[in-house]
Amino acid sequence: MNVLRERLRIKEEHLKEINDFLLKEDNPLVNGLLKIVEKYGSVDEINRKAREARKLENLMERLRRKNSPYVKDLEWLIEQRDKGAFISIPEYRRKILGEKADSMKFDESFAVTLEISACNFFPWLIEQAKKAIAQQNLMPARYIRVRFMKEQVEDNHILAFAAAMQIVGASYVETLDTKGTLPGPDGQPINIHLGGPETITGYFGGVGVPNEYALKWVDEFLHYYTEYGIRQVLNVNPGTVMLGYWLHKLGIDMEFKISVYMGNDNPYGCLWTLMTAKLFSRDDGTTPLIGFNLSNAVNNETIELSAYIRKDFGFEDIVRIEHHIVETWKSIVRQPYNRLDELLEIAGHVKNVSAKHEGAFPEIEATREHPSDILEYFMPKKDIVAKGLMPKLLINYLDKHDSVNTTAKALTERGLTIIAAQNLHK
Repeated sequence: MNVLRERLRIKEEHLKEINDFLLKEDNPLVNGLLKIVEKYGSVDEINRKAREARKLENLMERLRRKNSPYVKDLEWLIEQRDKGAFISIPEYRRKILGEKADSMKFDESFAVTLEISACNFFPWLIEQAKKAIAQQNLMPARYIRVRFMKEQVEDNHILAFAAAMQIVGASYVETLDTKGTLPGPDGQPINIHLGGPETITGYFGGVGVPNEYALKWVDEFLHYYTEYGIRQVLNVNPGTVMLGYWLHKLGIDMEFKISVYMGNDNPYGCLWTLMTAKLFSRDDGTTPLIGFNLSNAVNNETIELSAYIRKDFGFEDIVRIEHHIVETWKSIVRQPYNRLDELLEIAGHVKNVSAKHEGAFPEIEATREHPSDILEYFMPKKDIVAKGLMPKLLINYLDKHDSVNTTAKALTERGLTIIAAQNLHK
């Protein structure tokens, strides 16, 4: 068996051939990337611009100059945080477990990150915070956003949300407009054979960024990175995943999460992704792959094997495995979809996992007049308002908040640990 295993060894000369290919001065693939990077300045200058744009005081000042009503919301959020209006983790544990919480030992090394998707409109976050204070429950530590970038620039949600995440102590991911929708950020078709959500199955497998659009994705990222400090973005395509690795290797301090739409649904697919991350990791061992959302079809064995690969490559503390616990009622999975029991099985022995909540639990969704639908993520705001959907979508979002807290309660009852918004829940 060992003789047969030896045949899998990668020859050093093959690795040399890959390096030689990447370093060729006339390599059009690498040169295309370098040309875009140089448009934004040196690597140090690009990172400096992003750091400045990301500073809370600068975000707040930009909102004030625009006379944005969100300034008051953010100031209210700061006030609530500073006066301790949100429940602390020890208080939350006592709320769930009673007096025995004080004598229990919680292993923080296996803490599950509470994640919610998608928080597409900034006012939803404020309503969520009000609910968390009133009910003394938890705000998640990770937010996913799937809204047109140019649209949220127009109404300043991009600035307000970036500020809010720093206030509450949470990470968040934006979704660039170069993602397979029609039209793209330049108004031109990204994939001439796809026609929006009605042909969404054509996106599966990451086919939504054809031809020159992989480099346009880089250009769009660097724009929002330098202009708004956006560091983490969703990644749905093998080509843009590769370009993300390259950007980080060049020195750009970017991060990305791989979307469920990439379809990593077995440990060999996960090995492919993590192996490439390892090949292009920096000298300090870091990779821009910060979140790895596996397919909705994966079972716990696949998660465990993916964690095995991740640990061997030194990524256990870097690459978070993000797993859907619940999904939107419509347009993505067969219902009922509820993976909470499976999460409880692995949470005590697989590190750095997030519990992602994209809908209500099935028994709640089934009662809703307007159940959640992932296709509404792709609906322009003007159409949402025109159809009177915004109040209904807010209900859907607050249902997801309840899902987060259902999971938090179940984990706590098992003596397992959670990561909530870290500046709110000390």
